[in-house]
This record gives sequence, structure tokens and C-alpha cells, in this order.
Amino acid sequence: MTTTTTTGRLALRITGGHPLHGSTTIQGSKNIALHLYAATILADQPLTLTGSPAILDTGVCAEILHRTGTRATITGDEFETRPADSYFPVIPDDLGRRIRTTAVMAAALLTRTGKVALPLPGGDAFCARYIDLHLAAMEAPGAKVRVDRARVRARFTGAKRRPFITTASSRKWGPSLGATVTAVLLAARTPGTSSILSPSIEPEVTATADLLARSGVGVIWQGTEALNVTGTDHITGGTFPPSGFPAGLVSVFADAGILLTAERGGTTVAAPDGLRAVETATGPHPGYPTDVQPQLTAALTQAAGTSRIDDRVYTRRDSHLGALRKFGAVVNAEGSVITVEGPSRLVAAEVAGEDIRAVTTLVLAALTAEGTSTIRGIYHLQRGYGDLLPKLASLGAELTINQEAP
Repeated sequence: MTTTTTTGRLALRITGGHPLHGSTTIQGSKNIALHLYAATILADQPLTLTGSPAILDTGVCAEILHRTGTRATITGDEFETRPADSYFPVIPDDLGRRIRTTAVMAAALLTRTGKVALPLPGGDAFCARYIDLHLAAMEAPGAKVRVDRARVRARFTGAKRRPFITTASSRKWGPSLGATVTAVLLAARTPGTSSILSPSIEPEVTATADLLARSGVGVIWQGTEALNVTGTDHITGGTFPPSGFPAGLVSVFADAGILLTAERGGTTVAAPDGLRAVETATGPHPGYPTDVQPQLTAALTQAAGTSRIDDRVYTRRDSHLGALRKFGAVVNAEGSVITVEGPSRLVAAEVAGEDIRAVTTLVLAALTAEGTSTIRGIYHLQRGYGDLLPKLASLGAELTINQEAP
């Protein structure tokens, strides 16, 4: 892989058709990591997260911690924090608008200091990001919440915080993983036992709950009905590793002919008989993750037959389809259902991705396409996948990163 150093926006050029083989290290989960970064604000002792992904969002979260008081150090894949001497409970606009977990980090600061101010969150632009359930969770233990234009302020006003009951689910969207984590962080230092009804059981939630449970917080699951959290005034530190693959992903991959086999401390990936068309749906954990729907769509362009993916989490997650069609893929969306006809002969194209998973999907298409493709929107790739491009190059991909003139 080669790069240039002139000024301008980044463009990725990939010459497709080169088989990939070899071994590499998979980074830790971005979404799990971002929620765990927020949880570190609550720790009263040094805490280290291993397997931390080397992505732009990790740097953004570290800077938010620095500016609000918690000392954060990144060494390789270790994210180490130390408690603040004093806290400044204001999440800066320039940082909070760049990530989707702003409200979760704000909940940790509110728990710590009794007040917080934050901008509305950012993150990928394939859908709106609502925080009404987060704000309801903040109000549940007694905080007063005010929304003024693009900023939110929350404060506990003198009265003793009380154990609370809140719901992390909406009628339209179902359980919210972010709002569940927000409620868990609020309950972690609230005296007594609080109940979160209809909690999400996504890995982001279970990883955060596990970290807190091992740090002295009482955590009891009642299936998908409730999550009971007993707060404490002292949360310990420690070292915490990442988690593995969701069962729903492994199952759908197997149906498509992609086999994941645990071997010698790692995972072997193979498709010995080629790819098969599948019919599947995304859903809450342990179902197939919505964040891997766009990448599966790209892979299925090479499967024989008609595949259908019903995205029941983000029903209009289709920002990758227009660019895939430029490669020659036969893909369409009707409502929440994406249809893929395959196998398609993909040819080189000039495309741009506008969110993390979309631009990753275009990288996959370009690796298969005949000729040299140009992909823009690499900023989003760097937000979600720190070392993906050098790892692909080490496996045999032919690619270059250039900076185009403004």
C-alpha cells in the first residue's frame, strides 16, 4: 500500500480481482468501546480497556474525557483512564457533534457531578439520532432537563437522588441500546436499586453492565423484561478485554456459505463452496446485527440467486445501494427490504460513502470489481476502522491512498 502527502481530500484507489489470503488481527468493536469509554468516567480507580480500536472516534472520546476531567491515555490497543481531580461537566460542541454516544457520556458526567451540558449528538448520517429516551432516563432519578436549540442541560437540584424506574424502549423503535446504557450509568451511582424496563440486550449493553458488575455495581438481569441496577458510591477499576462474534452473525454467514471456525486463539474464515443467496432479517441481539447489513449486501452480489435482507432495526438503511449500482450490482430497496440479485459482474467505479458502514461496503465491492475504483469519504472509514486498509494490503489487496488537490 502506498500513500502521498500533498494537501487535499483523501481518495482511496483499489484495483480489484486480487484474491485475499493470510492472517491478520481484528480490532475491537467500535460500538462497544465507545460505550465503555463513557463508563470509565464513573471509576474511582485506574481502569484499562484492552482491544481498544485505533479509530478517530477513540481519539474523540479520549479528548472529551480530558476536557471534562478524566485522564485518558492510549497505548497501542489499551485505553487507560484515571479519575479526575475535578470535573468540568460540559461536553464541547466540536467533539460531541462528532460521535453518536454523546448523550451516554453526558449521563456519566451527570451521575458524577450532578449536572451536565451537551450538544445534540453526531455520528453517521444514514438516519436521525433521537435522544428522547436518554433524556427521560436522566429525568427518572430526579434531574431537571432543558433543551435549548441544539444544546441540552441537565441538573440535579438539591433533592437526594432516588432509585428510579424507566423504560429503554419506544413503541416505534423497540429497545434502545444507547438509552439502556444511559440508564445503567445513571443507576450505577444512585443509592438503592433502579429498574430499567424493556432493556436492550445488545453487546454494547451487556459489556457495559459486565464492566460495572465487576467494578462493584449490583447488576441483575430479568431476561428482556428488566435490568435491575443497585448503585454504589465506589466503583473500582481493573483491566477488561473485548467480546466475540454475535451468534446471529455466525448463523447467517453459515447460511451464505461463509464459515467462521475458532482455531488456535483466532478465527479462520472460508467460503469453500462459494456464496449462497440468503433470506434474513436484522434484529436485536442475538439476531443479525444491522451494522453488518451493508457489508452483507455487498458480499451477496456475488451469490447465485436472489437474496433478501429485511432491516428491522433501521428501516431505511440503504445509503450504500446507489453506489453499489454504479459498480453494476443489481440491488434495490422496497421499504425495509433490500433485494440482491447475483452473481453480478462488478466493474470499477468512482463512488463516495457518507457513513462508516457504507464506505466499508464500497471497499468490499471495489475489491471484487474489475479495474481500479476510486472511493471518497475515507474519513468515515477512519472513524470506524483504524487499520483496515493496511491489513487488507497485507492480505494481498492492491490499493493506494492519495490526497487530491482541493
